[in-house]
Amino acid sequence: MKRTAFRLQPVLELRRAQERTAGLAAAEAERRALRSAEHADEVAAALGGAGLPSGLTGAGFLAAVVGVRALAADAGEARAAATATAQQSDAVRAAWTAAAQRTAALERLAERHRLSALRAELAAEERAVDDIVTGRHTRSREEDTWTD
Repeated sequence: MKRTAFRLQPVLELRRAQERTAGLAAAEAERRALRSAEHADEVAAALGGAGLPSGLTGAGFLAAVVGVRALAADAGEARAAATATAQQSDAVRAAWTAAAQRTAALERLAERHRLSALRAELAAEERAVDDIVTGRHTRSREEDTWTD
């Protein structure tokens, strides 16, 4: 018996490719978010370790204060960048989830199609067997009536 092809197979393959691509993008976004968070932690640790040395002259003290303020600004920018990168990673992960859901829906349709084709094939085989059995029964009854 000829199997019918799943007409949406090209779409399913496209959706699987899209899901794989979205998964790779999500992994890369997660790596970027982790790197950004690590950088923010490093800058914050450097700020925590930065202090004003004692015995500085006026110009040296002013330079140290400006350096600590610049480091504090860098720490704030690094934390903001880490937060933005984490939010972007969440958005990319959500896109991956949506792609996976679209793929799963088509995979369920493909499975239903496969099961429907299998049921049709089994029903055709059952009809063929029934025809054979019915034909034998009819032939044996005809033979019995001829011999009586």
